Order: sequence, then structure tokens, then C-alpha cells
Amino acid sequence: EVQLVESGGGLVQAGGSLRLSCAASGFYFDDYAIGWFRQAPGKEREGVSYISGREGSTYYADSVKGRFTISRDNREKTVYLRMNNLKPEDTAVYYCAKSHSSLWYHLPRWYDTWGQGTQVTVSS
Repeated sequence: EVQLVESGGGLVQAGGSLRLSCAASGFYFDDYAIGWFRQAPGKEREGVSYISGREGSTYYADSVKGRFTISRDNREKTVYLRMNNLKPEDTAVYYCAKSHSSLWYHLPRWYDTWGQGTQVTVSS
């Protein structure tokens, strides 16, 4: 069974840091891009950061560039999202998702497996 499990969310003060993890199983991890998305109440799901399979190329949304870092450990089959200098507007449920290929995409419909999500709350 293809599965993604997020962890690492929580409550943090503005300016603080968190590291999210996305543990994968049930597929050949190295070959697939993984994306992090988030959804705040009343807002659409948005792409935050992606990392491709094989080459490990990355993308960051402008709103998180310079503060978030995505990485992957193929041996551990895990993707990480390090979030520094968190802001209240980063508050959302964060999801990781598996792309249907080694490439990342902005549209959620190109991701075929999603985790259950982890809540990140940043207080001011």
C-alpha cells in the first residue's frame, strides 16, 4: 500500500521553527517527486515547496522562500520541511503528497497520494 505519514506539526510562537517529516512507504521512493502543500481555514490548498525525484531539484513559494528548506533522505524514505522564522500567516494544515512522476507540479491533481496532514499553528 502506498502511504505517506506526516509528523512534526505543533504550536509555536512567531519567529520559531519546526521541522515537518513525511515518511513514505509502498513505492520506490527515489523515483518520485514529493510536494508540501498547506491549507488554512477558508482558503484553497497551496503549494509550499517541492523536491523532485532523482536530481532533487527544489521549488519554494515566494511566501516561504528564504525561511523554509525542503530535503529528502532516500535511504530513510523521508522528506523534510524545515521551517524557520515562522509567521502567523503560516498557520495551516500541512500535507505532503507524492507526484505521479519524478517531476514536481504546482497543481495538486498531479499528485496521486496524500498524507493525512499535520497542523501547524503560529501564535503572534
